[in-house]
Amino acid sequence: DIDTVLENVSGLLFSGSVSNIHPSFYGDVHAGDGLEDKDRDATSLRLMAAAIERGVPVLGICRGIQEMNVLYGGTLHRQVHEVPGRLDHREKPDVEDDICYAPVHRIRLTEGGILHGIHGVSELNVNSLHGQGIDRVGEGLLVEAVAEDGQIEAISVKDAKNFAVGVQWHPEYHPKENPDYDIFIRAFHKAVREYQKKKWG
Repeated sequence: DIDTVLENVSGLLFSGSVSNIHPSFYGDVHAGDGLEDKDRDATSLRLMAAAIERGVPVLGICRGIQEMNVLYGGTLHRQVHEVPGRLDHREKPDVEDDICYAPVHRIRLTEGGILHGIHGVSELNVNSLHGQGIDRVGEGLLVEAVAEDGQIEAISVKDAKNFAVGVQWHPEYHPKENPDYDIFIRAFHKAVREYQKKKWG
């Protein structure tokens, strides 16, 4: 019951996952790769749409940014590393988390965008743990950041009533040890607190 859920939350974070969005949700007729979760797809896309429409703050991380893009009619590269000119953004197997989640490439923030306003800089170093990524950007979305290889790394919902941002990296990983991640997470928290105060006083 989505209405009941949204009546009882002050913000929503759509997290990463080992599963990928089933390609049928963005018009790809080819079979998936065995790591899908259609139940999550069906739930997350409806929940995200209703939350954004209601003005509930929304943050999408990794799979969450991909869900946001698909929700607005965008498509995904199913294997980013096979796209000519792209880096291999995948997590390295059997490598410790502190190494996997370390910042490994730079992104350029869109001047005048939400992330640019939050961070006050034009570039950040971020981690990279994804095999899929945005191909065609969904209608009504703004590109907030692009990696050095041209891969889209952050988006926002144009004219959203509240915070509605997706990022491909993982700012939730030890944010207190990474000031850039901490600033971003605190911006989401601020939107959640303000929504909560407005709703419940």
